[in-house]
Amino acid sequence: MNQKRKAFVTGGSRGIGAAIASELARRGFEVWAPDRAQLDLSETVSVERFVKAHPDAGVDVLVNNAGINNLRALPELDSATWAQMQQVNVTAPLCLMQWAAPFMRGQKWGRILNISSILSLVAKEKRAAYSMTKAAINSLTRTAAVEFGPDGILVNAICPGYVATELTTKNNSPAALKTIIDSIPLRRLAQPEELARLAGFLCSEENTYLTGQSVVADGGFTCQ
Repeated sequence: MNQKRKAFVTGGSRGIGAAIASELARRGFEVWAPDRAQLDLSETVSVERFVKAHPDAGVDVLVNNAGINNLRALPELDSATWAQMQQVNVTAPLCLMQWAAPFMRGQKWGRILNISSILSLVAKEKRAAYSMTKAAINSLTRTAAVEFGPDGILVNAICPGYVATELTTKNNSPAALKTIIDSIPLRRLAQPEELARLAGFLCSEENTYLTGQSVVADGGFTCQ
């Protein structure tokens, strides 16, 4: 890397986001990971305010990692929950891509990485809203790769399986976690650092031709 590039990571304070921020810093990136007080992705006004306050993004790499997964069975999926999940998981990443892309296009180089989920590809009860938003992120990734490719911007997504994070523990009981682990061919949860190493490659100059892909990293779970 001839110059110190800047990476912008949402949800960089914990879990996969924190691991990605650390990996990018290890690779020599200057990492910008705003906290919720600076950028609240659940509030349209906050996102708009942040974008207006920083009209020139100046970021070489954008990692849309932050997301929420509020569990609701289909009959219980209310409009407020659905709107919030769309805002955080889809609308905010789209706005940040629109914000970051002009700088990347101007320099003819950039990397955008969206953190999706295997639940964009397979189903589980009470995850309809989450699955729909993550499927939308996969679609957005493909379209952005096509539109931004001529300007040297590579756009990809990672679809993690079950990862040892606070969110996984929150949404699954100990008994459910044991069942999940027993169903994974590698017989364990992923560690955030394992996902971060994949993210580091996709965001780096080492990645020169991989774009528009939703890369599944799930220990073999979806092979069955």
